[in-house]
Amino acid sequence: MKKAVIIGRDLSLGYPKGDTQKLILEGLDFELNAGELTCLLGPNGVGKSTLIKGILGDLPAWKGELTIQGTNVSNIPNLELAKKLSVVLTEPTFPGNMTVSQLVSLGRTPHTGWSGKLDKTDKEQVEKALDLTKIGYLKDERITEISDGQRQKAMIARALAQDGEIMILDEPTAHLDLVNRYEIMHLLQEICHQEQKAILVVTHDLEIALETADRFWLLNCGIPLISGLPEELVLSGKINSLLPGDKFHFDPEKGKIEKKALPPSWEIIGDPSSVFWIQKALLKRQIPSLDQVIEVKNTPFQIKFNGKIFDSLESFFENLKI
Repeated sequence: MKKAVIIGRDLSLGYPKGDTQKLILEGLDFELNAGELTCLLGPNGVGKSTLIKGILGDLPAWKGELTIQGTNVSNIPNLELAKKLSVVLTEPTFPGNMTVSQLVSLGRTPHTGWSGKLDKTDKEQVEKALDLTKIGYLKDERITEISDGQRQKAMIARALAQDGEIMILDEPTAHLDLVNRYEIMHLLQEICHQEQKAILVVTHDLEIALETADRFWLLNCGIPLISGLPEELVLSGKINSLLPGDKFHFDPEKGKIEKKALPPSWEIIGDPSSVFWIQKALLKRQIPSLDQVIEVKNTPFQIKFNGKIFDSLESFFENLKI
């Protein structure tokens, strides 16, 4: 049975604007469950940061209710909230001479007070966090002397050291290369399931989120927050709420966003993987039709078209004068 640790009911949030109030989010209903990696997705400016500020208690609810572990967030003292919930921001700041171990130890501040003196339990939590994020070998390295991906793992380890049940990460894969983006999200998935944490990740990376998230929260202007299993949102077509307008759509067969286009009138036969990438290349070059069948084989790569044989896509397109 799922355990909801954060619950929003008919929640409305906004900001004061002069003598008036600017409503940003209205009528939100959601639950963040322990043991689930939840990804919050939506266009820029739709209110994702506003929702996070509400969960962190930085922004009072105008209407409705927002509870953390059964208590209204507005009634939770900051120190107690820090023991329940940890945050990893997009643009963290830290002293350049700090080591990884020192950074991770800062996660124990809600438990040690400002003295920062670690007892046996604190040290055990720091070691556990380093172990869970697989960066124990970096503990004596300076933060400024490790890679961006390693630095992000150190920030996640600091959040883990707080030992709260909830973790919130604001675009943790921003500015990382492709391999590190996948590695960070799979690491969060592993930690979430192993430690039964409730993890909320704000992200724009739909493809990686589809591979790693247990649940999606979809946020867009003018519609209620949509919560559901990623695969179910794809099958129902609700994933397209992220793509307003007629230009793009989510292709459920290919598992990715594509530009809408009329069905092409050309035929390709041969190795399936080669056929797929030739189709992609033709669509990219906006070639709507060809009057001859394209035959392709993989080893060695060859394209046969209109009585000619080409050993590369580039030479094939040169022949078509594309």
